[in-house]
Amino acid sequence: MRPFWIEQALMQDGELAPALQGKHTSDICIIGGGFTGLWTAIQTKQQNPALSISVLEQDLCGAGASGRNGGCVLTWSAKFFTLLRLFGEAEAVRLVKTSEDAVQHIADFCRDQGINADFRMDGTLYTATNAAQAGSMDAVMQALNSVGLDSYRHLPPEEVAKRSGSTLNIQGVFSPYAATVDPGKLVRGLRKVALNMGIAIFERTPMISFTPGSTVTIQTPAGVMQAGKMVLAMNAWMASFFPQFERSIAVVSSDMIITEKCPELLTQIGLTNGISVLDSRTFVYYYRNTSDGRLMLGKGGNTFAWRNQIAPAFDRPSAYQDQLTQSLHRFFPALQDVPVAASWNGPSDRSATGFPFFGKLHGAENIFYGFGYSGNGVGPSYMGGQILSSLLLEQDNAWTRSPLVKGPLGHFPPEPLRYIGAHVVRNAIRRKEQAEDDNRQPWMIDKLLSRFANAAGKADKG
Repeated sequence: MRPFWIEQALMQDGELAPALQGKHTSDICIIGGGFTGLWTAIQTKQQNPALSISVLEQDLCGAGASGRNGGCVLTWSAKFFTLLRLFGEAEAVRLVKTSEDAVQHIADFCRDQGINADFRMDGTLYTATNAAQAGSMDAVMQALNSVGLDSYRHLPPEEVAKRSGSTLNIQGVFSPYAATVDPGKLVRGLRKVALNMGIAIFERTPMISFTPGSTVTIQTPAGVMQAGKMVLAMNAWMASFFPQFERSIAVVSSDMIITEKCPELLTQIGLTNGISVLDSRTFVYYYRNTSDGRLMLGKGGNTFAWRNQIAPAFDRPSAYQDQLTQSLHRFFPALQDVPVAASWNGPSDRSATGFPFFGKLHGAENIFYGFGYSGNGVGPSYMGGQILSSLLLEQDNAWTRSPLVKGPLGHFPPEPLRYIGAHVVRNAIRRKEQAEDDNRQPWMIDKLLSRFANAAGKADKG
């Protein structure tokens, strides 16, 4: 099953790159044609046009996580406390500022390269939908303000309801450093730019195996690629290919639905621009409208993968479509009669810290990797390209000195503890949040278990 965004993008750009056949050589070979792989290829080529760069994609560019997300381009500011704990104040501040800059860099790149990706830089709104969520951003806002990062501001309740299009949102804080984008158009646009730069792209070309060495030899079904350096940009698929990363991430679905076009109704309820809205749950609800007048709503933390294997369920319509539709109608009663056009899900590579990590595979000087975006990859994948291109070009800069390039900074328990524990914690979170929605006191055990999910991708709350 092709992701909704990719299906739409292919209607405008149905061109497919050839599969690799025969023997090829390249200075750099990148495995994975999503955001991380394409940004890495483009940024590396920009800095050294003489390099020959190839990208191998097992399906179509964007058919993985890059084409299955909700299209919310967010920063790392809401996770400032975790950044402080992991990296210290100076690096935490640098990473927040860089993540904010990345949003503008993507906007500028789309404009300069003529990529029509429906990029709308209209900010983001973090909301509370019940009394228990109220004030959940206050502590992190105070911490950000104390170091000169002051993009967030409280909005009056009536303004929150107006901007979010829903009276279910009773409180909210707004930051202008965010955008929404059609991820399918963006990833296919990056692909076109890469091709125009002379980067070779081979779609429908999975890597079967590789042999390390001074020259890396990569075996595919119908050909061989030999490269001086290799980048593994496979995201959630990394753990199933490389057992050493099995405990570095937890593969979990994010499930989405999107309505048929209803621009008049969206205008009536106030969703007239590209703002993204996220509530304050552990596994957040998030939604936005689209440029062609649809409403997309998603929720993370549903299906967990056993041993991080990408099961067929990740390539099917969402098993949670009915629940998502009910939530859509709770937020927007006016859309009760608008049909759902599609549902889908995709594997998200949740790291133990909630942040991606990068490094050299087995310490090899010419094989690099980066993954673990934890459900927030559209904006930070631009930073991933900066990191990996810096490593490829052997630069000495803030990226190659960053603790982000030291590999995984935490691990999950081994199976079956991780799989069982993930479901126990997820169900506790669901009970806790349902109690809060009902204005009831959650069970103490559910509150305690919910704390284990702090790194599951939500905004930091202190």
